[in-house]
Amino acid sequence: MANKPNRKLKLLYVLDILKNNTDENHKISADEICEILESYGIESERKSVYNDIEALIDYGYDIVYSKSEPRGYFLAYREFETPEVFLLCDAVQSADFISPKKTRELLNKLDKLVSKNEAKKNRRRVFIDNRTKSENEQTYISIDVISRALDENKQVKLSYVRHVFEEGKVKENIKVFQVSPYALTWVEDHYYLICNNKKYDNLMHLRVDRIKSAECVKEKARHFSEVSDYKNVFDVADYTGKSFNMFGGEKCTIEFLCENNCLEQIIDRFGKSISPRKYDENHFTFLTQALVSEGLVNWILEYSDQIEVLKPTDLREKIIQKTKNILEKYN
Repeated sequence: MANKPNRKLKLLYVLDILKNNTDENHKISADEICEILESYGIESERKSVYNDIEALIDYGYDIVYSKSEPRGYFLAYREFETPEVFLLCDAVQSADFISPKKTRELLNKLDKLVSKNEAKKNRRRVFIDNRTKSENEQTYISIDVISRALDENKQVKLSYVRHVFEEGKVKENIKVFQVSPYALTWVEDHYYLICNNKKYDNLMHLRVDRIKSAECVKEKARHFSEVSDYKNVFDVADYTGKSFNMFGGEKCTIEFLCENNCLEQIIDRFGKSISPRKYDENHFTFLTQALVSEGLVNWILEYSDQIEVLKPTDLREKIIQKTKNILEKYN
């Protein structure tokens, strides 16, 4: 061996070569593996490569030798299939709360889950620079602090940024909160912390990408049963399903009257568990629970030509008032 210390690593190098250079459409011969090993300073011959590949197969790697031209070996199974990696890449690049720098770092790591050829295909489909991305590089640190606080049932002290327009300029208004964290959730391409501000008896939602700093404090977190309807487990899926665009509000039962042709939009928002009832030939009604908020009102107005709120009365009044306000602006 030209480099004896590398001799012990040869098997790992062979595995890396198969991971990086092969897939079902790209095979590699034992001679080509030997050439790459030599570029790493490891002398090798075909027989030893065959033995290495057999050892990897015995360990559990799905390495296939294809007799179709061009003949060669390829790694047939990976922990993540190519479409799964592409899906994860799409999720990362569409997430507004991940900064451009962190987006590129994550995409580079995801590329290593597939062969170099598949990674090149993926890069041709990925665009970052034209997307609206967070400039906050502290997001990962905040997530780590909040996750630790959730595990240890502790409160978190954090600095939170809201943008205001003052004196003809956009300024940052920073407030300090001490909160009891209950969940982190991804909604509408934003990452939110669902928590309780110790000054109030309700839930609040904070955009994680707007948290400038976070610190886990010694004070025990307040139990979510004191500020929500949940007793034993904080059901994040149920809670986010009842809130609209992560606006807080009072939960109530709502009866909707909908045109039949908007059923898909209703299922997309409320799920297949709804129980629609025929109202007439062109409409159906259904009941659901949701948080009455500005977000809910805005969603209803988006489909105002197809959806009507029958109950409760106070929600109808909010929609009427919002509609009047809009009309006043355009009259």
